[in-house]
This record gives sequence, structure tokens and C-alpha cells, in this order.
Amino acid sequence: MATIAFGSGLVSVRSEQTDAFRSSLLYTQNFNFLRLKRSCASSMTRWRGVGVPRATAEAVGGRVIERGEEVEEKEKGSVLRVGVVCGGPSAERGISLNSARSVLDHIQGGDIHVNCYYIDAGLNAFAISPAQVYSNTPADFDFKLESLAQGFRSLSDFAEHLAGSVDIVFSVIHGQFGEDGGIQELLEKYNVPFVGTGSSECCQAFDKYNASLELSKQGFITVPSCLVQGSEADESELSKWFARNRLDVESGKVVVKPARAGSSIGVTVAYGVADTFSQANAIIIEGIDSKVLVEIFLEGGSEFTAIVLDVGSGLDSHPVVLLPSEVELQFHDSVDKDAIFNYRRKYLPTQQVAYHTPPRFPIGVIESIREGASQLFRKLGLRDFARIDGWFLPNSIHVPTMSDSKFGRTDMGTIFYTDINLISGMEQTSFLFQQASKVGFSHSNILRSIIRRACTRYPNLAPFCSASDHVPRRSKTSLRSEPVCKGKRKVFVIFGGDSSERQVSLISGTNVWLNLQAFDDLEVIPCLLAPTIVKNKVDLSSRTIWSLPYSLVLRHTIEEVLDACVEAIEPDRVAHTSHLRNRVVHDLTEGLKKHSWFTGFDITDELPVKLSVEQWIKLAKEVQATVFLSVHGGIGEDGTLQSLLEAEGIPHTGPGVMASKICMDKLATSLALNHLSDLGVLTINKDLRRKEDLISSSIPNLWHELTSKLHCETLCVKPARDGCSTGVGRLCCAEDLLVYVKALEDCLHRIPPNSFSKAHGTIEMPNPPPELLIFEPFIRTDNIIVSSKSRNEKGHQILWSGESRWVEITVGVVGTQGSMRSLTPSITVRESGDILTLEEKFQGGTGINLTPPPSSIISNEALQKCKKHIEIIANSLELEGFSRIDAFVNVDSGEVLMIEVNTVPGMTPSTVLIHQALAEEPPLYPHEFFRKLLDLALERTVYTPE
Repeated sequence: MATIAFGSGLVSVRSEQTDAFRSSLLYTQNFNFLRLKRSCASSMTRWRGVGVPRATAEAVGGRVIERGEEVEEKEKGSVLRVGVVCGGPSAERGISLNSARSVLDHIQGGDIHVNCYYIDAGLNAFAISPAQVYSNTPADFDFKLESLAQGFRSLSDFAEHLAGSVDIVFSVIHGQFGEDGGIQELLEKYNVPFVGTGSSECCQAFDKYNASLELSKQGFITVPSCLVQGSEADESELSKWFARNRLDVESGKVVVKPARAGSSIGVTVAYGVADTFSQANAIIIEGIDSKVLVEIFLEGGSEFTAIVLDVGSGLDSHPVVLLPSEVELQFHDSVDKDAIFNYRRKYLPTQQVAYHTPPRFPIGVIESIREGASQLFRKLGLRDFARIDGWFLPNSIHVPTMSDSKFGRTDMGTIFYTDINLISGMEQTSFLFQQASKVGFSHSNILRSIIRRACTRYPNLAPFCSASDHVPRRSKTSLRSEPVCKGKRKVFVIFGGDSSERQVSLISGTNVWLNLQAFDDLEVIPCLLAPTIVKNKVDLSSRTIWSLPYSLVLRHTIEEVLDACVEAIEPDRVAHTSHLRNRVVHDLTEGLKKHSWFTGFDITDELPVKLSVEQWIKLAKEVQATVFLSVHGGIGEDGTLQSLLEAEGIPHTGPGVMASKICMDKLATSLALNHLSDLGVLTINKDLRRKEDLISSSIPNLWHELTSKLHCETLCVKPARDGCSTGVGRLCCAEDLLVYVKALEDCLHRIPPNSFSKAHGTIEMPNPPPELLIFEPFIRTDNIIVSSKSRNEKGHQILWSGESRWVEITVGVVGTQGSMRSLTPSITVRESGDILTLEEKFQGGTGINLTPPPSSIISNEALQKCKKHIEIIANSLELEGFSRIDAFVNVDSGEVLMIEVNTVPGMTPSTVLIHQALAEEPPLYPHEFFRKLLDLALERTVYTPE
């Protein structure tokens, strides 16, 4: 029978844990992981990464070196060896990989050497190459770990290895084993120094229910909660809790979430006892957690999150809370009626959520949030850094019955702290970097500060706590009208626009900007092409471009960036932010000035600059800038921006005007290639329809007409001139077509999962809806399953029936016009449904890409033919610079069936282009790859003196 306990000091609680039940889950809370063993064919190091030569080449200080070379070159003790550990058993292991990638990108240098390690879902440890860290998701390489990575026979062996190979461990494992004290206890047992909070403190803070009890004891106001625990249900106890908190047993609104599964996994909204009980049981049955927390939904409240940075020394804690962020949920349609800040809203770049840093709260409330989070950090014994989430309820909102706790009450409302994240996410635009940049820290500076502070706890790391010869490079994003000087070349990285892929454009542009900053001879300026209310692709006179200071780039959506630009020059908001920033900087300085290793803040408080497109073009010409185009779709990919730049002789990345125009139009692309069938390049028949005609048509008649004309039973529908991911769906019957057309008519932002007759994920729709749509036969490919849930004598496997002999690929092409070269293709794997979702294409930690394609699927001979066919496509379309081609390939003949060409492809941190560049010989790391693309722009267009 389940046990149900109550939090927030309402009634006495049962806090004991059920070991027998816990042991039935994937991960055991009693930390018997030290007894876990794995069979391994050999413990010998086998460094054969994705295109990485034997002995593993690693990127250090902007060059490729052999593993260990850098450390040997330095005097002993002068280089800090950091072991970055990622992965883990939780559903957030993909996000953990993203965090590891950021840490690797931003801390490695002459004075810090990084070794990378990965823990798989079965708690097996591996030393991995940096190339694997740049994979999109662990499933990209899980199946081949035993053949390309050094495996450890047990976690004990792994810990012993760490004790002898690194000076300090930086774990970025999110959720189970990373934040619950698991890896911390392992490291403590083997006396391995590590960044972050100790094991016992992690264990208490990670468990949301136990943390709530402790906070209540410490005098904090907590949200009334109920714990459902066990393998069976006792609905009557839950009913009593509903009654006690004056919640309607039929419709009372609550939040249901695992007690020990991170901040967003499995979090849902429920109504009434029956629904709540059902959802709690689902979490238990699915094995997410055996403890489920039910909390009153804080209707009318505002959610916030705050990064806490410990600037103390040794065992003395000195927590400083940075500028908190307000999390504003966006409600667009009925689909969002139960909106909460869940996994999808946190990590997928859509307009479902907006962040405000600092929050739009009164200054007194923000100061109370900072003071409370600082006290919480101390009282729970946290170390180095953490992220603390909570809610603010203004006095106008009824606050549920609660304990007599005092902290959290203010004259303007009530503050609740609900979640403690011991290892905050470290994706490039995460809260850690957003809030740190607001007070003067670059990505590198904040991460290095966290690591150096952790070193002060360990006497043997004292040499690394003294003055560092690493001086942060001050970030400048000025658009001053100056010619190139002192050997520096100006680069304008432009992103944004109006297309449905504008949010992905933001991630691409941010990634390019951050990577190109690695080069001292470049001055890289991020620029936002502001979205417009009225989309006019001809008259650009009303369009604006903003040059952005560092902190304004790090936002969730293009709209957030634009709002932040407006706020940055609005007097009242400027005064509000400046007051708060000065307080935080003062608090930080008081602690950091005691550390000789801290060499200062490296981001200046600059203002954004607003220009018309004409002014921006003129300025680019005056300063002899090269433009790196990261505007996906719209005027960034249809030749418009290319035409403006080329008219003034300004170099830009990617293809020229005509190639861009053709490739933007999927029908025109197909027509331009339909003469190449004898050369092994095939095209798909298409039918173009206007949106208005679809809405006014008889759906049954239309379905019959389309399937008859295209000679198929099921259809694929997509916008004719939009990006490669939005609005794409498989239609299996007339009823599916009706759902899609109705979504167009109603201007829906998304089609909910499983709205069609065949299971599918959420379909993000272009907004506004496209005027032209393409219908084509749905091309059936065989499912590819990457099996990693069980271990046998063969380990992880790829399961593929190979009946149709066609698989979907995506491949980058790079070079000059007429001499484009194909990179190694990637096989794209759909995890659910028939169409790759927006998440699978662009959300880090989601989606599987097999690079290079396994020989069990396609032979090397067929692969080489495929690459030749891809090059024929690229050169026939007169592509140059770089592009990405999506296609189906026949695994026997290497014939290619074209899908589309993206002339401004995604350049996100986990894009397949990075995987493919790393598969080159020698491997190209992200900053080198983007530099190559930049240099290719100069090969096509050069300035001539007037």
C-alpha cells in the first residue's frame, strides 16, 4: 500500500524510505552503485572517436594536440587538469551533454586541460573524446562506446582513474546520480576533489519533499504539498489532503511532479483527486520516481529562478545571488491551458515562454528573493554554485493555508522556494550565463571562477588558487564606424528575422558568435534582424537591425532579445536594472577581491544600437566587415540579404543570390534537378496549393485528387517556402487533411501530439500560416532503432530491418562554386512518428544522428556513391560556401532522392554539421569549422579600393 505524507508543516510526516521498492527502479537511492559491474572485452584504451585519430586529438587553446601533450609541455602543477563528467541515468542526460559541451568550449586553454568522461544509463563509466561531447544526444554514440572509448570495469575503477588523472572533477550530470549525492559520494570515498555540493547535502536538497521539510524547519514559507509513495495507491489520503487545503475534489488544480527527477522531468498539471492520483501513479509505473510530490497550483503567481554563486574561500561560504530571472509562460491557444514550465518549454526555442532578467517585480521583492536564496544556500550547506527556483504571489492573490513560517513574507506578497538545482543547466543561453552576463561575467569567466573557488577547499590544489596568468579577454560588441585596425577583422553575425525558424536562428547565431570569439584577429559583433508585424519581403525600408551587447544575446527567443533591446534604452527600466546590478556587483566584488586568481569582470555594460538595414549595410562596407549569415528562412535565405550585400561588395557566408532563391523554393529546387535521374539523383513529384484554395475545398474531394495525381496512399505536407522543420506532417487520410487545413485556417501555433490518425509528436506551425503548401508522396523508410536499454554480449546495438532499402540522411557541403565537397553524411533517426520533429532537428539533447553511417546499414562503396551524388546536386545548383542537403539514399546503389536544400543551415551547438566536420581528417572543431566558413566567404568576394 502506498504511503502518503504531507509537507509544509501541516501535519506530521513519514520520512522513511522504502528500500525494497527503490531497488526495483533503474537507479537505486541507497547508492549501492559501487557494486555495479560491467563486462568489458578489454580495459585497454581504444581511442577511435568520430573521425578522431588514434590517441585522440583534442582541441586546446585553438589548436589540435595529442592527448596529454599540453600537460607534458607545462611545468608540473601549472596546468589544472579538470575532469568533466556528463551523462547519467536520468532523462536529462542529453541536456547534461549540452552542459559538458559548454564547459569544454569555455574553460579549456593554456592553464586548464580538460578530460571528458561519460556515465551511461546503466551507470557504466567511459573516458570519451571531445568529439563525442559535440554529439547531439548520447544515443548518437551509446551503441558504439565499447569500440571507441576507454571503458572502466566498475565505478570504483573509474574513481581510481580520476584520482590519478585529474586534479578536480566538474560533474555536469543533471538529475539522478549527478545531483542526488551519487557521484559526490563516490568521489568523496576516493578523495577526488570536485566542484559543487557534498553528497549528504545533495541528497537532502535534491529530494523536493525532504528539501521542503527542511526549509519549513528553517523558517521558510513552503507550498502545501502531499507525498504519494509506493507501488500501490491510497486515494482516500489524497482526498483528505484536498479537503484540508480547500481544494475541490473534482476540479482542484495541482502540480504533480517526481520528488527526485530534476526540475522539469515528468512535471504535469492535474485536476481533482482522481486525475492527480492517476498522474502520480503514472510517474511511479513509468519508473521516473517512486516518490511523487503533489503541490497546490499557485494560480496567479510568477515563477522565478536565481543563480547563487559562492565567492567564499575554503570551507567558508559567501553566497551571492545574481540577478534573478522571471519565467513568463506564453498562452497562444487552447493547447496551452495547462501551461507549466516543463521540459519542452525550458529547452525548446519557441514562444511558449519568455524570461525577464531582472524580474518585473518591485525592487524590494527582488532583494528579498536574493536574501532568501542566499540564506537557503547557507542553511542547506550548498557549495560553489546552485540554481534556486520559486514563486512570487502578490498580495492580491489568495495564499493557501500554510505554516507559521515567517521568511518569505513581504509587504507586497509572498515568496516561495520550490526547487533546488545543485548542478544548474549550462547550455549556452542557460540561466547561469544569462544572469552572470548581466553582472559582467563571460561564459569563460563564470565557469573558471566556479572551478577556482572549488579549488580553495583542497590544500593540494593551493597552487591553482594563486594569481592566474589567464586574463579574461574583454568582450566588445561595438558597431563603431572604424576600419580594420591592429590586425583585427570585423565580423557581423546576423540572426533573427520573421520565419518560423527564427528561434533556431538565434541559437545558430549565438553559437557562431561565441565560437568565433576564440580568434584574436576577429572582432565579432552579434546583430539582430528584428522581426516585423507586417511581413514585407520587398520593401525593407521599415526593417531594423540591432547590434547587441553580450548579455542581450543570451535569450530564449528573438522576441525576448528585441524586448530586451527596447528595455535597455527605456529610462525607468534602465534605472531599475542598474540599481540591482550595482548591488550584485558590489556583493560579488567584496568576496572576489580576496582571491588573487580573479582578474576582474570582462563584460562591459554596453547599449544596443538600432540601425536601418540601409545603415547597417553602409556600416558593414565602411568597416570592411564580413557578414556571417545565420538568418534561417525569409529574407535571410531567399536571396534578399545576399543581394543587398553583394551589391555593395560585402563578403557573406553561404551561396549567392540565384542559388538561394532556387533552394528556398522547394518546387523550384526539384525542377532544377529533375534532369539528373540518369546520374543517380532523383526528385519527388510535388503538387503546389494555395492556402485559401485548401480552406475553401471539399476535403474528401481534395484528398482523392491529391492521392490520385501523386499516385500514393499517404501524403507529406509542408510549406513551399519555409524552413525544413515547421509545418511538416504525414497525412494518412482525409480526416488528417481536415485537421491540418483547420490548423491553417485557425492560425494555430502548433498541432498537438497525436491529432492525426497515426501517432506523431507536436507539429510547430509557421506563424502566420504559409500562403503556399506542397503535397508530395510520403516516402516510407525503415525504422532504425538504437538499442541501449539492455546489455548483452554484443552491448548496444542498431536494429534495422532494411526492407525498403532507403534511409534518410542529412549532409553538409562545403567549398567554392563548382568545387563543392560533400562531408560525411549523417543518418537521421526518428524516435517517434514518421516526420522528424522540431526537437529532433534542433533541440540539443534530443534526436539521433548516426555519423558516419554504420557499415551495417550502408556499405562504404554505396556511401561514396552517395557523396558523389550529393556533390552533383550542390554543383548543379551552383552552391558555394556551405549548405546542408536533406535526402533519402538507397543503401545498395547510393542513389539519392532529394528532399530539400538549406542554404543557411542550422549552426546550433549540436548540429549535424559539427558532427560531420569532426569526422574529417584532421577533425575540425566548431571554432575551426566556423572560421573555415568565414574564410570561404572572402574567397568569393573581396574588397577593392574605391
